[in-house]
Amino acid sequence: MQERGVNLSEIAKVVYDLQLPYNPTLQINECLESVEAVLKKREVQHAVITGIAIDILAEKKQLPEPFQTIMEVDEPLYGIDEILALSITNVYGTIGLTSFGYLDKEKMGIIRGLNNHGKEVHVFLDDLIAGIAAAASARIAHAHPDESRYQD
Repeated sequence: MQERGVNLSEIAKVVYDLQLPYNPTLQINECLESVEAVLKKREVQHAVITGIAIDILAEKKQLPEPFQTIMEVDEPLYGIDEILALSITNVYGTIGLTSFGYLDKEKMGIIRGLNNHGKEVHVFLDDLIAGIAAAASARIAHAHPDESRYQD
């Protein structure tokens, strides 16, 4: 992910922004620890590796048509990128799912930068980062049930 321009502290910032309204004593280091814990899960690693590999192949124009064009234009009706990211959020339940939907719509922080990618292809990576942030956010919510009880 770092080679693709993603720093874990940027993901932690998204997690912080998601959880702060529900946990006013939250510290950014707790968010970073949560991101790191999510990334230790093998199924998360597999999703990230798969998505980044497809993005790289699209940049190199090595995908068969019409898949190559779908990736180059980031076709709005292509939803496999979201499905792969949802495999990450599913590890932490419904809170992760709803947070992912919010992030996919709002494109906060690093997610916005990846979505507006220019020459690079980040069809999968922006959603994977949203999935990681949503899962890390859900992980914190599960650890602090009293603070998160008003979350949707």
